[in-house]
Amino acid sequence: MSIHELLMSEVVPALDKSGGKVTVVGVGQVGMACAFSLITQAVCSELALVDVVADKLRGEMLDLQHGLTYLKNIKIKASTDYEVTAGSKVCIVTAGARQKEGESRLCLVQRNTDIFKSIIPQLIKYSPDTILLIVSNPVDILTYVAQKLSGLPKHRVFGSGTNLDSARFKFHLSQKLNLAPNSTHGWIIGEHGDSSVAVWSGVNVAGVRLRDLNPELGTPNDPDHFDILHKEVINSAYEIIKLKGYTSWAIGLSVSSLVGSIMKNQRQCYAISVNMQGHHGVEEEVYLSLPCIIGENGVTHVIKQTLTAEEVAQLQKSAKTISDVQAGLRF
Repeated sequence: MSIHELLMSEVVPALDKSGGKVTVVGVGQVGMACAFSLITQAVCSELALVDVVADKLRGEMLDLQHGLTYLKNIKIKASTDYEVTAGSKVCIVTAGARQKEGESRLCLVQRNTDIFKSIIPQLIKYSPDTILLIVSNPVDILTYVAQKLSGLPKHRVFGSGTNLDSARFKFHLSQKLNLAPNSTHGWIIGEHGDSSVAVWSGVNVAGVRLRDLNPELGTPNDPDHFDILHKEVINSAYEIIKLKGYTSWAIGLSVSSLVGSIMKNQRQCYAISVNMQGHHGVEEEVYLSLPCIIGENGVTHVIKQTLTAEEVAQLQKSAKTISDVQAGLRF
C-alpha cells in the first residue's frame, strides 16, 4: 500500500473541477499580474499557464505553486503545449508583440494578428465552450481578430477594453473630490487608447450628476478644470511605462474582476470591448467599449447609455478609424 492509501480512505472519487478552470496565455508582466490576482482572490479552482518560453514558464509556475500554503488550494499547471488548457471556462490572452521604434500601428496589428493565428485555434481546440478575454494590445482590434479566428458567438469573446481606463477615471475623480474611488461613478467608453470618450454627462456621486452642479464639467471652459482628469487617464499608461517600463498590477486586478463575474455569475457591469455595430449609430463591425453585464455565459447585455451628440460623434469617429485599420488586415 502507498502512503496515500494508508493515510486516507476514499469515499467518492475526487471531482474534476474543470468548470472552475482559467487559462492565461503569455507569462509576461501583464499575464503574471493576471495570474497572481486570480489565485490570490481565489477566482478559479485551476489555473493553466501557456507561453513559448519554456524556462520562464516553468519558473513562474513554480514560484506561484510555492505560495499555495498561504492561499486557498488551487491547481496550477503550465506548459508550452495547449493541451494543458483543456476544459477552461475562460481563456485570457495577454501574449503579443510590442511595438518597435518607427513601426506603424497597422504593422503591429498585423504582427499580433499573425501571433493570434497560432494561439486562438489551439484554445478553441481544447476548450470549445470557453469564453475568450483578450487583453493584448491594441485590444479592440485584436478582440475583433480573436472573434473571427475563433468562430465563437460574439457574447463569448470580449476585450478588457476601457475597464481599466474607467477605474483610472474613478481614481482621479476620487482624488479631486476627496472620496473613495468606488464612491465616484463615471465611465470611459470607446477605444482603449487616445480617442477614448469620457462620459461627462453621466458622472455622479450618490446619484448627484456633477453637470447639474457645473454645466461646463469636463469641457475646456470648466472653471474646476475637471477636463484635465480625462487627459490624465489617457496619459496614465504612457507615464507608467516611462517610469517602470510596463503596466501590470492594475490591469491584473481589472482582469481578475472580469473573470470573477463570469465564474461566480455575478452579472456585474463593466466597460469592455464588444461588437459595436448597431450601437449609437455605428455601422462598422468594430469592437469598442460600452458598459456591459457579464455573467456565466459571457456578455449578456449592453447598457443603453444616454449620450450627448458630441459623445456619440466621438464614438463614431473612433469606429471609423478602427474600421480603416481592420480593412488592411490579412487573415
